[in-house]
Amino acid sequence: MKESFLFLADGFEEVEALTAVDVLRRAGINVKTVSITSSQLVTGTHGITVKADVLYDSTHFTDPAWLILPGGLPGADNLHDFAPLVGLLRRQAESESGRIAAICAAPAVVLGEEGLLKGHKATCYPGFEDRMTGAEHIDARVVCDGKFVLGNGPASALKWALAIVEKELGEEKMFNIANQMLFYPKSTENPDNIFG
Repeated sequence: MKESFLFLADGFEEVEALTAVDVLRRAGINVKTVSITSSQLVTGTHGITVKADVLYDSTHFTDPAWLILPGGLPGADNLHDFAPLVGLLRRQAESESGRIAAICAAPAVVLGEEGLLKGHKATCYPGFEDRMTGAEHIDARVVCDGKFVLGNGPASALKWALAIVEKELGEEKMFNIANQMLFYPKSTENPDNIFG
């Protein structure tokens, strides 16, 4: 299985980052956390420090399955300001099979500001919609369009992470993980019914 990477910058949203890593690893997806700083220790927007698996500068990103961006401020701004990551995201967006997931401010601040969402349906944290250049904003917790899986904020983190699992491994695996975590009362319940 190809590797996937979740990027951590100082000021990242802890719930979004750790929920995604937890859910993807439960599903058997090979995901590594990557610090874009010079240290493996990265502190989130609420003061929680996490040790990343690897440093960006010492990692080879050869044909990754997923590039994953948590939100949070100033985390999303710090991701956007890190030019090597922006270049990697551009290559991923142009690749045949690579996918990108982002949540909260990251769809707008990172992907939208770079025009990567142009022509796609997208969601983001309320108030950042005007930064999603060329995208069609959808007021929804999670929006999947083409190679993008986007979420609107911390309360949607679990649903967003499960959407990544579904895109990568299929609906059956997604429901399996969701049921193990007691997210759905029934294995066939429509995920859109959860939380309204």
